[in-house]
Amino acid sequence: MHTLKQELRLVLVALQFLTRLPLPQLAQFDPQWLHQSARYFPLVGLLIGSGLALAFALLSWLFNPVIAALGSTACGLILTGAFHEDGFADTCDALGGSVSREKALDIMKDSRLGTYGTAGLILMLGLKVSLLASLPITLACWALIFSHGWSRWFSISLIACLPYAGDLEHAKAKPLAQHLSRTQAATALVPPLALLLGMSWLAWPWWSAALPLALMLFSSLWMGRMLKRRLGGYTGDGLGATQQLAELASYAGWFLVWAHV
Repeated sequence: MHTLKQELRLVLVALQFLTRLPLPQLAQFDPQWLHQSARYFPLVGLLIGSGLALAFALLSWLFNPVIAALGSTACGLILTGAFHEDGFADTCDALGGSVSREKALDIMKDSRLGTYGTAGLILMLGLKVSLLASLPITLACWALIFSHGWSRWFSISLIACLPYAGDLEHAKAKPLAQHLSRTQAATALVPPLALLLGMSWLAWPWWSAALPLALMLFSSLWMGRMLKRRLGGYTGDGLGATQQLAELASYAGWFLVWAHV
């Protein structure tokens, strides 16, 4: 009973960290709970994606796919507080130019948005909306759920594979700057993997997810290599950028599956 209560507490911590939902505050909060809650980030991603899929379906019924894609994307920004998008923009600013590791880390700490971040954010959001609007409604809804869950797993997998590169004392989420064990990463894989295996109940066979997953893996490996080469490891902003790239890669994969397979 105690274990179940603690796991539910960690789910609540993950929801509080990744969303702006009005949730009850936890008494006697332990910072280590945030580190432990990382294994539930993919589960929270699936919940976020489900909410956005519902918004997309409703807006498609009321308007058209373009409005639905714009509206669901806006709902995602509001629901998460543009949490990962902010990390993506900061990463674009930091790694866009040829600057030293120390300068890149300083840029990531700067709250101001630069040219690379602005351009990257516009392109990222534009591509997301375009791809979602190009998909059939049911597939777009499925892609939202799938992409938000799996992209958060690919993001936290970097914590298990790379050292932390930033200033630990000034980290925005200091507990997440700790190493994530392979066991924790494997545990975090359970919800998105269960969703993948459950695809046989829907209109698409499970193997149709091979291309989206391959593109997500490629984008995450590329991002991880970039972070290791330029910074020596991951940062919180780098994790956000990885999630955004993996999400976009998933939408591109589902579009290619629908259009050409």
